[in-house]
Amino acid sequence: STSTLDGFPRRSMRRARQRRSHSSSQFRYQSSQVELTPLPLLKVAELHDLFCKKLQQCCVLFDFLDCVADLKGKEIKRAALNELVESVATSRGVLIEPLYPEAIKMISVNIFRTLPPSENPEFDPEEDEPALEASWPHLQLVYEFFLRFLESPDFQPSLAKRYVDQKFVLQLLELFDSEDPREREYLKTILHRVYGKLLGLRAYIRKQINNIFLRFIYETERFNGVAELLEILGSIINGFALPLKSEHKQFLVRVLIPLHTAKSLSIFHAQVRVRCLDTLTLGRSYRSNRVCTVCNSIEEILDVIEPSQFIRVQEPLFKQIAACISSPHFQVAERALYFWNNEYILSLIEENCQVILPLVFGTLYRVSKEHWNQTIISLIYNVLKTFMEMNSKLFDDLTSSYKVEKQKSRRFWTSLYSNRLLPASPALISRSASSFTLEHSSHTALLVRRLPVVLVNVRR
Repeated sequence: STSTLDGFPRRSMRRARQRRSHSSSQFRYQSSQVELTPLPLLKVAELHDLFCKKLQQCCVLFDFLDCVADLKGKEIKRAALNELVESVATSRGVLIEPLYPEAIKMISVNIFRTLPPSENPEFDPEEDEPALEASWPHLQLVYEFFLRFLESPDFQPSLAKRYVDQKFVLQLLELFDSEDPREREYLKTILHRVYGKLLGLRAYIRKQINNIFLRFIYETERFNGVAELLEILGSIINGFALPLKSEHKQFLVRVLIPLHTAKSLSIFHAQVRVRCLDTLTLGRSYRSNRVCTVCNSIEEILDVIEPSQFIRVQEPLFKQIAACISSPHFQVAERALYFWNNEYILSLIEENCQVILPLVFGTLYRVSKEHWNQTIISLIYNVLKTFMEMNSKLFDDLTSSYKVEKQKSRRFWTSLYSNRLLPASPALISRSASSFTLEHSSHTALLVRRLPVVLVNVRR
């Protein structure tokens, strides 16, 4: 219903702020048909038989919406669940092969159910209190048993995989839509354990999480467990093998980035931002580490190389070193500049300064003006100073030539803009030639068609 205040309709939905309890099990309970009786405490001699009976006893469901119904049966089941949890957590040799199907059956009967629709279609997780699961006193113990079951030293993945299969995992993932944050927290930990223990399900789990996100982005725009699934992905992404597979790169482009378009982004923004950064950093870190490793190997070789052999490789080598210096990744640039800290390599550079300095001068000069990292700029200044001391005349000649080329480049691009051969952008004219070339590479076809006119205007 709505009420009007100062001419504006206001929905009377604030009752949704109050903590509510619901039970998605209310149509499944069967305590009217089965009366539970307490079983003896677990003993070593009768451990397995009694353990199995208690698992079967815990398959009985109760109606928790009626607080006073079946109090005795509820207490018997609660005590049995507590004992099962304690036994799995503290005893060895409990989990034998015949108990696996019984344990998974008990877990499935209790946790798998059809989640009820939200009582408040305008539910805002940031403002409204979630609807809590009424059967949580039993449900929590079932989740705790499942968690202890997976973490037990006796747990055997080869036996469990017969019962914790793809169908089981799919039902487990569907429960992440529960409004109860306590349940989602347990599910997050349990799914992480399943992913770690049952290797054969890993690809399937990633695929189904991917499907949940795609359905959330493009269809429903509603799923309560997005943040929790993103947190699980954090540990999954950190465990990716390098280099990244195509599947993982596509996940970033098709899922993680489109998640930023969701209306409820504020709820899981922190998680999706970190997952994007994790994926990007992982690939970038792998490439930078690989380049640094190659540089280390090259330095070890240069430490023992003969001057005559050095002359044969100096040109291609220092072209690559110049490319590393221009890298925006500061660790790559830093590692390349550290070659000048090696005394033997420095002596080889000095002997061949006439060849090496022209190869790296343009890069050093440009990066010293443009690099974002102050440490890299300081290292470049030291290298330039070293070259100036080695051969001041060559250094001055290269400086003059660089400035002349820069002026030519500026006139060239100014001519393009003044003749309207490219969209006007006067602010770009002051930048270096390399910057212009990179930024306007998309205009290559246009330049080829109009090049004769450009050259005529430049000559004038």
